[in-house]
Amino acid sequence: MAKQKVLDKNGHRRFGIRDSVAYAAGDLGCNMSFALKGTMSIFWTQFMGMDLWYALLLIVVQVWDAINDPLIGSIIDSDKRTYKRNKFLAYIWAGSLGLIVGGACCFLPFPNAPTWAKAIIFIAGYVVWDAFYTVANVPYGSLLSLISNDVKDRASLSAWRSVGSIFGNMLPMVILPFIIYDKDNNLIGERVFIAALIMGALGFICFQFMIRNTEIRVDTNIAVNEDQPKFNVFKAFANFIKNRPAVGATIAAMGMFIGMQGAATAVTVIFQSYFKNVQISGIVQLFAMIPIVVFTPLARKAVAKFGKKELATFGSICSMVAGLGLFIVMPNNTNLDLIIYILFQLVFSLGLGIYSTVSWAMMGDAIDYNEWKTGNREEGTVYSLHSFFRKLAQGVGPALVLVIMVALGYVGENEGNQVWQVAVNMRYLVAGTYMFSAILQYIGLGLVYNLDKKTLAQMNHDLGRDTETQEA
Repeated sequence: MAKQKVLDKNGHRRFGIRDSVAYAAGDLGCNMSFALKGTMSIFWTQFMGMDLWYALLLIVVQVWDAINDPLIGSIIDSDKRTYKRNKFLAYIWAGSLGLIVGGACCFLPFPNAPTWAKAIIFIAGYVVWDAFYTVANVPYGSLLSLISNDVKDRASLSAWRSVGSIFGNMLPMVILPFIIYDKDNNLIGERVFIAALIMGALGFICFQFMIRNTEIRVDTNIAVNEDQPKFNVFKAFANFIKNRPAVGATIAAMGMFIGMQGAATAVTVIFQSYFKNVQISGIVQLFAMIPIVVFTPLARKAVAKFGKKELATFGSICSMVAGLGLFIVMPNNTNLDLIIYILFQLVFSLGLGIYSTVSWAMMGDAIDYNEWKTGNREEGTVYSLHSFFRKLAQGVGPALVLVIMVALGYVGENEGNQVWQVAVNMRYLVAGTYMFSAILQYIGLGLVYNLDKKTLAQMNHDLGRDTETQEA
């Protein structure tokens, strides 16, 4: 006899671990494509020989992001067609299909092509990848606010999304350095292209699992009627700017990605030319994720006790302490310096982990805040604008850091054999990037984001969701 489904009062499958695991699988799918972006700078500077050209091109493609993210978000919000299950899931399916080859388009291995051809290859590849990634990622982020209204459920979804992100980063972080670098710590570009194809296929499988196991419980048609004015993207953007939680969470996310993506190339150079062992870089970064893994199961109860804003702000303070500690450099004792580096990476990861486990739930609350203040949810637009500014940090951050790297003596053609003083400079640059990242997170979370525990309870009350604030 088949096991009977347990339904809630609205006839939906009751929220449980299946929802959390499915949502985690979605971010695992995203990161199967996105995680290789950290290798992009090394690929285009060391293997393709672009150096400052790459920094310039990376800024240029952000113009596409400026059009791409809000455009797709507004298309999703204004799409009133009826889908078999949910329009967000339909868009995710289409985006995940394109990502099978989208990521590999960024790593087409033609190092002997002329500079103008390399520029075309990079821009075209990035545009293709970014379009499919946005089609999948924008509705995926919006789904959190639709799977459940309950604040503890959202905290659980956000925490599990972090789990998906962690495992999505583990594969390229730990395994790829052993595959894509040779014994002299130099990148083998052709292997990166093959790895990108394999990860795209794995990402598609993860998305399919998420789609099949996602239950939509929140009514998204509360503000839809025949007399409703047509969707106005400029008005939606103005509403976003007035949405303090969305702006604060976005500033914090920009800080987080400036730290993660901006420092990625310099971190690789440190392990190539400073610690002289690029293969262990993934293991060290994996070790630094321990605090995130430890905190994730505690996130739901911690949110109920302290509140999301309060927890995330504390996390940013931990990251600032770690950023300061990373300035302790002992160039004549790399073994001791490695221990110092790992210890403060752990502290930085603790702060980042506390924030990241609740960050997506904070954006879900920001979408509710938009409804609270304007009467319109605009999930796709709010999240797509958040995604745009986050991507801006992911692009401009690495570009600016690369310019600084070149100013400090970095030469891409030297690959894993940078001169010693350049390697030392990279250590200080990583510390400075992490410190700036943590400060930006604190500004967004502590000073701009205004949905503390008390205000969140009031918002939920006004929206008729008093049960959300009850503790387990």
